Amino acid sequence: MFRSPLELAALVRVGELRARELVECSLERIAELDPQVGAFVELDADGAIAQADAIAPGDPRPFAGVPLAVKNNRAVKGLRLTQGSALLRDFVASYDHGVVARLRAAGFVIVGTTKLPEFGILPVTEPAVGGPARNPWALDRTPGGSSGGAAAAVAAGMVPLAHGNDGGGSLRIPAACCGLVGLKPQRHRVSTAPELGASALVVDGVLTRTVADTAALLDVLAGYVPGDAAWAAPPSEAYAAAAARPPGRLRIALTTVPPLPDATVDALSVGAVHRAGALCESLGHSVEEIVPPWQADDIADLFGSYFGAHVALSVYFAAIAAGRDAPTANDVEPLSWALWQRAMLLSAVQFQVLQAELQRRMRALIAFLERYDALLTPALAERPLPLGVLDSAAADPLATFHRSGYFTPFTPIFNASGQPAVAVPLYHGDDGLPLAVQLAGRPGGEATLLALSAQLEAAEPWAERRAPL
Repeated sequence: MFRSPLELAALVRVGELRARELVECSLERIAELDPQVGAFVELDADGAIAQADAIAPGDPRPFAGVPLAVKNNRAVKGLRLTQGSALLRDFVASYDHGVVARLRAAGFVIVGTTKLPEFGILPVTEPAVGGPARNPWALDRTPGGSSGGAAAAVAAGMVPLAHGNDGGGSLRIPAACCGLVGLKPQRHRVSTAPELGASALVVDGVLTRTVADTAALLDVLAGYVPGDAAWAAPPSEAYAAAAARPPGRLRIALTTVPPLPDATVDALSVGAVHRAGALCESLGHSVEEIVPPWQADDIADLFGSYFGAHVALSVYFAAIAAGRDAPTANDVEPLSWALWQRAMLLSAVQFQVLQAELQRRMRALIAFLERYDALLTPALAERPLPLGVLDSAAADPLATFHRSGYFTPFTPIFNASGQPAVAVPLYHGDDGLPLAVQLAGRPGGEATLLALSAQLEAAEPWAERRAPL
């Protein structure tokens, strides 16, 4: 399960491997390793084998027969959709989310669903229901969050890639923790059908080992679905083609100054950014160190309040799905309840004002960065945290929410601005853990971002690194 899904699909297509063999290999590895790693919420072994048996050599779909896991906040028909919460422990989806439908149409075989923190709130994956997901590189560390189960499954070789999504770093953070590629596409690039017309913060994607795989999957997932309230303009060519071509000489900005004014960035992360900047220069790019206009004291509070209000919507819809008029404190973890209570203090008008103010601030940031093709930053401000550092059931759960921002100060800003951003695992720390950097692109600039990331991967290959499991 460490080979590229593109390679695996090609083997199935020519008949060198049967889809059933691939799926059985994935299920066997899950059975062997998941008791240690804790990546999965639910498996669908019988369903996956039945799907695989229906795939014959010559299947024209680009990923026919390749096993894949779906993050457990997107509906997979016939499987439980828990969102990491006891409130939805027994709720079974009656339909496929639009992203799941596109993955199926591409030929993927869904073997199961992966863990997330309750409602995707924290950048660690330690839900009260089901227990923590662990980092295959160090089982006492977090794989990140909220797509932490997905990242752990890929890093452990249980599946060759996995679905996830990103509302504040939830693809990039686990990618950085687990040594994977995690691209947050441009806002509205991937449809939120059928539940929502659009999302201002969250966009779906995948966790993979290579930039080429990420680019190929963006081609699968991207695009308008009838009824979408907002969508990004389609690219001029396939993302896979763009990623395969050198990016040309780019103007790259570099910063290690975090958006949180009082956040501290560890020396390994700072060093990785400067090493990556030197690598970019050696590849012919222009690199300029800058201080972005993002350290205003209230930007973090604005984003936190806005993100919290989105969490409250998830809590509300979960309560409705569970047959309640509204949630109670006994239904959810203390952090989810605290964010729900805080959001209830906002009127609808105040929420709209909050959104407008955040967008106004982001317009200024995007204008400042317009002169650059990409911005290079740390992916994380700290090394992957030990399990238990961020406790959603702490006496003051909002303090946990605040503390989480110091672990990941560089990722949420690009959910607020909507720009594409990617975590790439360029290096490995002397602590034995992956060491990633983040690249953010211009609005709608995934093609350039993928081409640059692929160029860096060719210079500092990472796909053959293996977690000690």
